[in-house]
Amino acid sequence: MIAEQINNILSSLPAHVQLIAVSKTKPSALIQEAYQNGQKIFGENKAQEMSAKHSELPKDIQWHMIGHMQSNKVKYIAPFVSLIHSVDSLALLIEINKQALKNNRVISVLLQFHIADEETKFGLSLKEAQDLLNSKEYATLQNIQICGVMGMATFSDDSDQIRKEFRQLKSIFNELKNTFFSAQENFKEISMGMSGDYKIAIEEGSTLVRIGSSIFGGR
Repeated sequence: MIAEQINNILSSLPAHVQLIAVSKTKPSALIQEAYQNGQKIFGENKAQEMSAKHSELPKDIQWHMIGHMQSNKVKYIAPFVSLIHSVDSLALLIEINKQALKNNRVISVLLQFHIADEETKFGLSLKEAQDLLNSKEYATLQNIQICGVMGMATFSDDSDQIRKEFRQLKSIFNELKNTFFSAQENFKEISMGMSGDYKIAIEEGSTLVRIGSSIFGGR
């Protein structure tokens, strides 16, 4: 069942788009099943849950933190996390850098932007991101690497609105790429699109889609 769902999704993805199987709240046994069918990237939204699963499951799994990240939880995932999608403040970036240094690593991150109409979503504005990237503090951080941007569209059936929000994130990506990261090949990821809207996200430039319920079923 899981294998079939993964294969269905993979067959619909262009070569440059990676599937992140969102495994939050799901037991390790289901992740193992997906892993045995070739899926190696999994997304979690709680640091301690991710850490527990990391200790139980194969070590070549790439773990992505896709949920809102509290600074005091970074230490749980710093030794192994592959990518943190949800960086929405300079303070969080400084803490990730600190924990990465302790673990002798450079941790890859994405800047999260608020593109939805909903107040409940987290994320930076373009201005806040520009201020962050221009700050003296950011210039001192040697153990993080910003690889792109992430955003969540409004939870809506209005595909025009969703498309507009994804387009906004792509335009933010282009602005940051041109202004701050033009010489950095690693700044290339746009994490947008989930089970209900990932096809629109891909049309608007997504390189990472975060899909859970279409693989593992609903909660």
